[in-house]
Amino acid sequence: MDGRTHPTSPEPSESIARDGGIGSGENRLRMKVVLLHGWPLSERMWVSQVTALRNAGYDPVAPHLYGRGYSIDDWAAEILREVYGPIVPVGSSMGGYVALALARRAPERVLGLALVSSRADADSWDRRRQREHQIAALRDGERPENSEPDVLLEHLAKAQEAIRDRLDLTGVVASFGGPLLVCVGDRDPLVSVEESRALAESALDGRFELIEGAAHFPSLDQPAPFNAVLLDFLSQWRT
Repeated sequence: MDGRTHPTSPEPSESIARDGGIGSGENRLRMKVVLLHGWPLSERMWVSQVTALRNAGYDPVAPHLYGRGYSIDDWAAEILREVYGPIVPVGSSMGGYVALALARRAPERVLGLALVSSRADADSWDRRRQREHQIAALRDGERPENSEPDVLLEHLAKAQEAIRDRLDLTGVVASFGGPLLVCVGDRDPLVSVEESRALAESALDGRFELIEGAAHFPSLDQPAPFNAVLLDFLSQWRT
């Protein structure tokens, strides 16, 4: 991304959360809603949510995750240095792993969590093998069908390595003291409704939401119902 702004961003005057990231420059509510994108997409996947959150008076930030370091934990540490104050991370797929890493590193700053089409456990051996094939294909020049052309293939490959090597953070879900939302689409081919429901039930204050008609990226597949669920979840922090 290298400092380029995006034509799809909701407002041309918005501040940049990181190179290529989108976020509000206004301090509306004291907390920030940190929107963490999935793989192989970018922060552009959150354009609809940034608009909806701003219109509701929230202060969203959507950082660009690629090119940050070698591990999910590295990414989380960098985001915590960039975004100040209390946060509510909203993580889609890969972004959910980052959201949990934020809660592990700085539980005192994380008011709540939303995990969308994501997991808390580490990769199984089968999933690790699948990622190895994906990494090799990326380094052979094969671009995933739904990735954006300005995202470097090497950054996508390193992100797959970070996902492959991530920690098992099921204990973070079980011990997290704030509200935790788990969303999944009823057509998700990668994360099942049953495992998502079980993840919500394992939390101290968990909530499960099924987004009908959505596949692996509910925020893109069904933005209106997803936004309604997200805004309702966030309403508990309004003052």
